Amino acid sequence: MVSTFLLRPICKLLEEGFPESTFFKFRRKKTFFHKFTVTSQKKKYSTVRYLPSQIQAVCLLLTIGLSLSNARSQSIALEDYERAVSFLWSNVENKTAFNLQIQPHWLPDSTGFWWINHSPNSKEYRYATFTEANAKPLFDHARLATALQSKFRKRFDPKNLVLNDVEKPSTQIIRFTVEGTRFELNVDNYSIVEHKENKKVASPYESTSPDGKWVAYTENYNLFIRSTETGAVHQLSKNGRKNYEYGSYYGWFDKMEGEGGERPRRFNVNWSPDSKYLQTYICDLRSANKMYMLDWSVDTLYRPRLLSYYRGSPGDTNMVHLIPTFYSLKKKKQLSLNLPRLTHINSISFRWSKTTGQAYGYYQDRGFQNAKVLQLDLTKNRVITLVTDNSKTNIDNFRYWLAEEQDKLVFASERSGWRQLYSLDLKKGGIRPLALGSYYTHDILHISSDGWVYVLAAGKDPRGNPYHQSLYKLRIEGGDPILLTPEEAHHSISFAPNGQYFIDNYSTASQPTRTVLRDTKSGKVIMELGKANISALKAKGWKAPDIFTAIGRDGKTKIYGALWKPTNFNPAKKYPIIDHSYTGPHTQVFPKDFRRALSVSNQALAELGFIVMMVDGLGSSGRSKEFHNYSYKNMGYNLADHVLAMRQLAQRYPWIDLDRVGIFGHSAGGYDAGHAMLQFPDFYKVAVASSADHDFRMEKAWWPEMYMGWPVDSSYHRVSNVTMADRLKGKLLLVHGALDDNVNASATFKLAEALVKADKQFDLLILPSQRHGYRGKYMDYFRKKRWNYFVEHLLGADPIWDFSWQ
Repeated sequence: MVSTFLLRPICKLLEEGFPESTFFKFRRKKTFFHKFTVTSQKKKYSTVRYLPSQIQAVCLLLTIGLSLSNARSQSIALEDYERAVSFLWSNVENKTAFNLQIQPHWLPDSTGFWWINHSPNSKEYRYATFTEANAKPLFDHARLATALQSKFRKRFDPKNLVLNDVEKPSTQIIRFTVEGTRFELNVDNYSIVEHKENKKVASPYESTSPDGKWVAYTENYNLFIRSTETGAVHQLSKNGRKNYEYGSYYGWFDKMEGEGGERPRRFNVNWSPDSKYLQTYICDLRSANKMYMLDWSVDTLYRPRLLSYYRGSPGDTNMVHLIPTFYSLKKKKQLSLNLPRLTHINSISFRWSKTTGQAYGYYQDRGFQNAKVLQLDLTKNRVITLVTDNSKTNIDNFRYWLAEEQDKLVFASERSGWRQLYSLDLKKGGIRPLALGSYYTHDILHISSDGWVYVLAAGKDPRGNPYHQSLYKLRIEGGDPILLTPEEAHHSISFAPNGQYFIDNYSTASQPTRTVLRDTKSGKVIMELGKANISALKAKGWKAPDIFTAIGRDGKTKIYGALWKPTNFNPAKKYPIIDHSYTGPHTQVFPKDFRRALSVSNQALAELGFIVMMVDGLGSSGRSKEFHNYSYKNMGYNLADHVLAMRQLAQRYPWIDLDRVGIFGHSAGGYDAGHAMLQFPDFYKVAVASSADHDFRMEKAWWPEMYMGWPVDSSYHRVSNVTMADRLKGKLLLVHGALDDNVNASATFKLAEALVKADKQFDLLILPSQRHGYRGKYMDYFRKKRWNYFVEHLLGADPIWDFSWQ
């Protein structure tokens, strides 16, 4: 038997949970006793002599203790939090990582551009001309600092000048704002004077025609025009009234206070370039439903304010409607055009043609399965359908571009199974593809006067990463795309206004950014603007996230993701894994560039002792239409690929502990976090769900109707977190801003009610003054709650509350 005295050092360690650096040392002695020493975290607990017969019992006790300790968790210290804080994006961007995305500012005469170069010791304003392609200081920083010092009577650091709204209208003049004052600098003599622009402040409730001859305005909910030459007034509409308002629009965040409160006044008209026609809408609010909020955040009030805003939910018929109207300035009357009255979520939008009396319109039917591009001939009151697009699921991201110099209209469609470009001949009719292939076309950045179309596309090379975008050019008549950015990376492109040059920031999650100026015709690099400097980041032990692939739930499709590990990662340990989720089908989360890999701040959370994962499963965007369709009417199963990915990763990496899986997300990601605990209650153990749309029937109408379908059917009920509340097993923290006018907090309260009725334990945090995104100290508070929720319930350690965010 082992005595209490002999067990004392071991019991002490069992109580403290066996810190990482715990060592046991046996020394076999020639004497009757053997010597046993216990050392933990450089502290010698005890040296005890054991009889040989007692050694077996001691070893058994140690084995049991170590097993229990590992099952519980590792400890956490203040230095872990401090390290985590240091990797937050706000403490990384241009503090330990510099020039991750250089933003060009084009000169108004199209001769060049300027930018800011950041480094550990300075912030320098630079510029270059296209002809010289040589970086120079935009101004003498020391001389400007001296000039500012004389104005403000305080020191300015020439290596860290904070200038806002910088303009270079001419070779000698630079304008900027410092501490709210606008200045003009003459670089010939470095004199600075306060610059006051003599711009007439236009009324937000009036609009002057391009030729300056007419002013449009509203009065008593009707539309009027007034001659600037004679003062003559013409009333263009007569049946306007409150809630049926001409020249108005629907403001997404328009709020009304109190019962029967007034919405903000809104005015908007759209003049044709030749000033001969006017387009606007009737904003019809007569039967529109509202959503409500209570504001408890005003310090001087002791009753909450009732706030409301017009917002339709999926399936609603009582919504804000927008009725398009056109007017002839010559006839001073409304034109008779057969245009649809649509809801605010699918209203028709217009753009003017270069041909007098013509315009184009675009809209989708409710349910987003049919799209149309129209051509309007205002001289004949005629509307022609130019393009129709149809889908059995949904049409997401339909766009069109005008190229009237070539008599073409170009549009993006997924009719082939991939998002590709097609051109319509505006004179002869007929649609033909610009190019077809198994890749995704993201955007058109420029159409040149000589018929070249410059497009961003991803996945054209099947050997590459399908999320990395490259720039191609192709003929508007069709043909093979020509690659202009050959580096295997994600390319973020900004075209010069003249279209002859572009800036390319290219990088990957592990390859730091390089920024170059390129020639548009050939893609040739003309000059380098800068490279990312991450020496300070690497000095802290940072390593890029691990990019991985897994096989999706169809058993064949490759999905992509990333893993963030702590800088003190030990492959011999077991780590909980946290799924940072956002499966909203309109986007992807894969960190396709270097900046993204840092800005999501997953490294910060990893420093607390976790592996953090992001992955894009089947149903997310940017891949084939078949890939995207997996989420249609089935968003409740979007996390299936996340579970599969983690299971596959755990088979590759023994340091991933699938007994401790967490998840968090915001908005649609908050839905994921809540849904994970209900759809996969035996897999996910801890979740933080913030600002979530827990029941799509309570959401804004457009998003669920796009991805869950319209009319509303049983699929909405099937994927609702509220209807699954009785399945909760693990730890769930629900968070919402009480003033969230994007995703109303009502669904979070409804889920909380359902959890109470189901007798489930959960935690709830309401931020009374916050909207959909949390700001300032409220974001700090929420982040601390989220971190500590995982530290306590997933890591199993005692969380620390008091630490600094700097």
